[in-house]
Amino acid sequence: MGKIYILGLGPGDIDSLTLGVVKRINSGDRNFLRTENHPTVKYFKDNNIDYESYDYVYEREEEFIKVYKHIVNDLINKAKTYKVINYLVPGNPMVAEKTVELLLEKEGKGLDIELVTGVSFIEPMVELVKNDPINGLKIVDGTIFNVNDIDINIDYIITQVYNRRVASDIKLILSEVYGDEYEIYVINRAGIKEEEKLHKIPVYQLDRIDRIDSLTSIYIPKVDKIIKKIYDIADIIDTMKLLRSEKGCPWDKKQTHQSIRESVIEEAYEVVDAIDNEDIDGLIEELGDLLFQIIFHCEIASEEGRFNLYHITTELNKKLIYRHPHVFNEKKVEKSDEVVYNWNKLKYEERGILTYTDILKDTPKLPSLMRSYKVQERAGQVGFDWSSVDGALDKVKEEYYEVIESINAIEGGDVGKVEEELGDLLFAVVNVCRFLNVNPEIALNRTVNKFIDRFEIMEVKSRKMGKKLEEMTLEEMDILWNEAKLHKL
Repeated sequence: MGKIYILGLGPGDIDSLTLGVVKRINSGDRNFLRTENHPTVKYFKDNNIDYESYDYVYEREEEFIKVYKHIVNDLINKAKTYKVINYLVPGNPMVAEKTVELLLEKEGKGLDIELVTGVSFIEPMVELVKNDPINGLKIVDGTIFNVNDIDINIDYIITQVYNRRVASDIKLILSEVYGDEYEIYVINRAGIKEEEKLHKIPVYQLDRIDRIDSLTSIYIPKVDKIIKKIYDIADIIDTMKLLRSEKGCPWDKKQTHQSIRESVIEEAYEVVDAIDNEDIDGLIEELGDLLFQIIFHCEIASEEGRFNLYHITTELNKKLIYRHPHVFNEKKVEKSDEVVYNWNKLKYEERGILTYTDILKDTPKLPSLMRSYKVQERAGQVGFDWSSVDGALDKVKEEYYEVIESINAIEGGDVGKVEEELGDLLFAVVNVCRFLNVNPEIALNRTVNKFIDRFEIMEVKSRKMGKKLEEMTLEEMDILWNEAKLHKL
């Protein structure tokens, strides 16, 4: 069994080397450095201590993860060959060191590992920016940094900012959330006496500073609560809790799941309306309103001890993974139709749906046009469908005449029959929409909007004539309506 001592070289100053690390360096065992681009390497040179570095791997591999895996595999082989070796990394071995993380995963499998600590880069950084980490501090790897790593409500450090390319990638991500002018700190050579440099700059200057190298890190202060300009989900939850509290809003406090259930439908329709109008600003606002409804229901449920937002996000993610076996497992699909088929099949299995009637009954209680579309779609999956749109159109004609028939017989007092036949007619029209890949809900909404626009033109024209609509005859309004139809909307 081989053994690896993992030693922390500290932030850079030779005086920061611990006695334990110095003792191991001088033990006579072979020393392997992740990188010699570190000021403490001077200690090796001044004392004629042999070492080997893995800097050549960085030059050879294009991806950092490949670099780390190569180093780990080579260290394991070296440990088997020499029985005991030292592996030296900058800072503290347990802070932002991917190779150490990978090595620890191999421990016990023919490999013994012992950590000898060192001062990390965190202490000198928080001293430079003069911020106490007790209020929250997050540390992330700059080489794999993405928008999900951002937390605007705590300070965080981005380390491994090796070069200008990494800094540029980070800048683009930060700009998306904080904006170009948000002030951050760039710190070079933290913990190295007389070489430390602290730059307070706006985000857009991140990749323009003079020196960016392996000893560069970025410190992002949390967003100021007083002059806050951006908010995240945690802020919305806090706001909702306040609104529902004794110090909050009387209306929000008295709401229940039942009392606000219609708001979910309204907000969803307003989202669709913004999409149809290609109104990006409106879409941002309406998606926010829809999200607020989810947070509202979560807060009500949380107060009742039923569930919280984590229950929702957990169930959602589990469902997404389960219903995408072609992504998360080995199942292969080639077409989007196959994806939909598999999604539905897994959904029905999950819900214990065994018959085709069960599938129809499982259609959610959507607005009637949408629900009829989905029911027809599901019935069509078993072949209960017209062979072409012609059959669907003939059915519309048939239902139309049955409506006329029921109206003519209304003297008998059967209003329910008229309602039934009108329902059949609407159902038949929806079937035509389905054959033509037209969403009936959207189509009808467009017609409603068109009607309103033409009515507005008609009303404007009537005013120009010096007349009010309510004073005009139907024949006069028809003339204005036909003129309105000539306008391009």
